[in-house]
Amino acid sequence: MSRLPVIVGFGGINPAGRSSGHHGYRRLVINNLGTEMADETWQSLARLMQLSGPLTQEQKGFIRQHTLVRKLENNLFDPSNILAHKNARLNPGAGEPMTFTLKRNQLPDSLPPGWHVTPIDNLNVLVTADQHLDVLFPDSRASRVNSAGQLPTGFNPETLYQSRNHPRGLQLTVYAASDAINSLGFDWDLVRQKVPADQISVYASSAMGQLDYNGAGGMLQASLLGKRVSSKNCALGLAEMTADFVNAYILGSVGTTGANIGACATFLYNLRQGIQDIRSGKSRAVIVGASEAPLTPEVIEGYRIMGALAEDEALSKLDGGAATNHQRACRPFGDNCGFTLAEASQFIVLFDDELAVEMGANIYGSVADVFINADGFKKSIPGPGIGNYLTVGKSLGVVRAILGEQAMRRRTYIQAHGTGTPQNRVSESHIFNELAKTFRLDKWPVAAIKAYLGHSLATAAGNQIAASLGAWAHGIIPGVTTIDRVADDVHHSHLDILLEHKTFDPLQMDATLINAKGFGGNNATAAILSPHVTANMLAKKHGASAMKQHMNRNESVQEQAAAYDTATTDGHNALIYKFGLGVIEGEQLEITDQAIAIPGHAQHISLVVPNPYDDMI
Repeated sequence: MSRLPVIVGFGGINPAGRSSGHHGYRRLVINNLGTEMADETWQSLARLMQLSGPLTQEQKGFIRQHTLVRKLENNLFDPSNILAHKNARLNPGAGEPMTFTLKRNQLPDSLPPGWHVTPIDNLNVLVTADQHLDVLFPDSRASRVNSAGQLPTGFNPETLYQSRNHPRGLQLTVYAASDAINSLGFDWDLVRQKVPADQISVYASSAMGQLDYNGAGGMLQASLLGKRVSSKNCALGLAEMTADFVNAYILGSVGTTGANIGACATFLYNLRQGIQDIRSGKSRAVIVGASEAPLTPEVIEGYRIMGALAEDEALSKLDGGAATNHQRACRPFGDNCGFTLAEASQFIVLFDDELAVEMGANIYGSVADVFINADGFKKSIPGPGIGNYLTVGKSLGVVRAILGEQAMRRRTYIQAHGTGTPQNRVSESHIFNELAKTFRLDKWPVAAIKAYLGHSLATAAGNQIAASLGAWAHGIIPGVTTIDRVADDVHHSHLDILLEHKTFDPLQMDATLINAKGFGGNNATAAILSPHVTANMLAKKHGASAMKQHMNRNESVQEQAAAYDTATTDGHNALIYKFGLGVIEGEQLEITDQAIAIPGHAQHISLVVPNPYDDMI
């Protein structure tokens, strides 16, 4: 029997704000919302940004300027004064040695050649050097890239729980995964009572690991800065810590876990693992996510030196020499000069269709499939290749197989990877246009939300999915409003690259494709089915009676989800972080040769495993 992976919850944080309740999505289209709903979104952002008092026009103006892509602020580092060192060589004067004093505890363990050390007192020494000395002078530089997709100003995740100097990416993980779990409308313990612990999966990761000073960045920098490596630097710097934190501190999960990495397609790589678990029957509940916090001077400089980022000078030239407009830094499919780096974390919760119906879960949509293909032989690792033609083509194929030819042609749109680079605008548009032409799609709508959020690497497709769920809820597809026109070299004879927000009837849009392209040839495309299509599929499989029971149960689920949303909008913190709580030791397990019973879990873990090779024995 087929099992449909149903999206029953989602949450996260990105430059537009909190994802659950569609708040982050609403920030993208806030000018097209009614006053009441827009004010609710402003209020949510105001509390997230620690703005107190009643909502005012001044606060709204501040929020507009301090959300989405904008000029780099100095809450993470000062982009105008980045620490650096300058190589230099000190030489003795003609016939005279160099002399200088040092504190005794500042002497290097290995003295350079030609050093003669004379004690001055118990604390200080005199150094005489008759040979040259290579030194590093403290220096600073200003960043040539000053645009980024930053989290809303004032949002500081480390203050919301006992973060203990966690890397920022893991702080975002705790917030985003908590938001997703809290969005469900029922306590996670209810899931644990219904689902055996080994049938809950978690797939989440970052693409680059945790590279700030509390993670791998500190491990690599410490000795060069004259500091010590922390015991946490190495362990917490690993990319799979995103999933590990969810298991250890949020869910207490003992089920399948994994951290799949596919550069900028990482979220979809993890999503594929999750839906395969559900479709195979291996898991009934799956948490999928990604978290990335790449706004460090080193990462920004690394991408800049590749020629990938939009530098201030290049942006100014695009605008005829005008002052840099940092809020329009990312310009997918327009005249552009590079992508804009961003931070974000997104998680979604998937149930198999039977569990979703049984629990009265909210139905936000479902995942038809995720396709992943490499590029084959390449001229360069970061350059595009042919794999994305395959993933987009197969995604259109699965939508056609499920919904039919007409629905595929007239009731779908695509969320582009849309990075804002000259190379992407040509290569990705050619993929879409050629496949639209082949599948006979005319004026296929194309959205690209990196125009608002920037490129959060591993989390990018998670942002796209959250925006798609919001579009079905509110009937507005965000347009690429950072460009005035489509660039001349963009292929779009069969595409409708949306330059403005597009309103639509949610019941007339059956599916969206989520596209992701990653360095190294990591291509992935997901086909997401709408809430109404998903509901119809559930009704066909489970029958009217089961769906009526689902609807009755869903009333209280919606009430609890709304209560969480209201409380969070009002500024109440509901993060889940269970450090040291509920720890179970091996001695507490009840073990037989048939099953293992875990305290606190109603369902035992069966050890009766069917022979997977029965037909070969």
